[in-house]
Amino acid sequence: MSWRRLNGSRILLPIKDAVEKTIQNELKEGYKLKICIGTDSQVRGGNIGFATVIVFLREGKGGFMYIKSEVVSQKMAIRERMIQEVSRSVSLAYELSDLWDKYTDVELEIHADINTDASFKSNVALKEAMGYIKGMGYEFKAKPNAFASSSCADKVC
Repeated sequence: MSWRRLNGSRILLPIKDAVEKTIQNELKEGYKLKICIGTDSQVRGGNIGFATVIVFLREGKGGFMYIKSEVVSQKMAIRERMIQEVSRSVSLAYELSDLWDKYTDVELEIHADINTDASFKSNVALKEAMGYIKGMGYEFKAKPNAFASSSCADKVC
C-alpha cells in the first residue's frame, strides 16, 4: 500500500513530503502546475482493487503521477464503491491540505470516476459525490473531464 511512480519505483518519503518536494521542484523549473487527485476501482471476484493517483500537470508540458493501490476483500454495491473512491481522493486531498494553503498558485482538482449520463450505473452516486467534494471545498470534475480517475487510475487499478 505504499506510493510508487508509474515506472514502479517506490516513493520512500511520506507522501506529503514527496508531494511538497515535487511542487517545489516543478515551480523552481518554472512550470505552472495543476494537481488532480482521483481514484478508480475494479471488481475482481470477491475483491475490489482501488488505485488512487496524484497527477502533476505541467501546463503545456505534459505530466506524471504517483500511484497507490490497494485490494480489499468485500462486496459493495455500485453506489458504495463510487463513494469509497471519492472518499479516498478527498481524504488524500485533506491529508495534503497544508500544501494547498502554502502553494496557492497550484490548482487542485478532485476527479470522480462517475458518469454524468444517467444511463450509466455510476451515475447513482453523482449528487452525493459532488456534494462531498464541493462540501470539502475542492474543485469537482466528473466524466468525461475526470481523467485522473477515469484514465490514469483506471490504467493502474
